[in-house]
Amino acid sequence: MLKVSNHMSASMNLNLNSCLKLIAILGFAMVVTGCVSAKSNSTELAQPAVAPISLPVPEPLNQWSVVAGNHLWGIAGVWEVFNVPEKWPLLYKANLSQIKDADLIYPGQVLEIPRDSNIDEVNAAIHHAKTRGAWSLGPVEASDTQYLKNSP
Repeated sequence: MLKVSNHMSASMNLNLNSCLKLIAILGFAMVVTGCVSAKSNSTELAQPAVAPISLPVPEPLNQWSVVAGNHLWGIAGVWEVFNVPEKWPLLYKANLSQIKDADLIYPGQVLEIPRDSNIDEVNAAIHHAKTRGAWSLGPVEASDTQYLKNSP
């Protein structure tokens, strides 16, 4: 037989009472906020007291006007562009007429954002971005030339 001291019994009673009070307070709060109805039965689903907020979804961009401080990685990471920085090679490839080195873009350039890339092109671009190596100014990296030559 388990013997419980008076002190332990009182402590357990206090904890049980505290838990029951907390449950009552939470139940009251749910009724007040509209999470549940005081008249609802247990089979009804609770309806939110306030309609969820619907945020507008920005339209995808088809062009990007370069400003000081922009770089292909950052532009590709913008939600309205690709929302994936590793897709920057798609921007590079689509704008070869005005981008000679992927590391150098200039304020005032207006870049086309390709929206018709297939899954193979996207995968090749991401693979290149992840394996290209460090950015460097100067001559075009051999890996960029190879990407452009081998990309689908």
